Amino acid sequence: MNPYIMSILMCNLALGTIITAASYHWFLAWVGLELNTLAIIPILAKHHHPRATEAATKYFIIQATASSIILFSSIINAWHTGTWDITQLTTQPAPTMLLIALAMKLGLAPMHFWLPEVMQGTDTTTAFITATWQKLPP
Repeated sequence: MNPYIMSILMCNLALGTIITAASYHWFLAWVGLELNTLAIIPILAKHHHPRATEAATKYFIIQATASSIILFSSIINAWHTGTWDITQLTTQPAPTMLLIALAMKLGLAPMHFWLPEVMQGTDTTTAFITATWQKLPP
């Protein structure tokens, strides 16, 4: 992969993490998570091998599902409370759905079955980034 493209993708990873960590608004936190996900997909698929493509596809599907659950949870919370503030997570279905989505994003049990398969399809550096840096924003 071109070093310039790789540096742009790594900067987008850092930017997504910073946006997510610094946000008090549910939508901005979701945007940061999505930026992080979209920046890691080309890094996962940089080797033109069927296992790398499969790993990137599995990662995308799981992360998109978890992101949609996070967005749905925040919409339910905003509907009940009238605010999009992260600290106002008070209605009952929203925290449970958020916990499930974050467990899916982090690869925590019982939502962890995708993580070993993604790790097997990538090289060591990409697996290290996926296992460490990608776990910071959620």
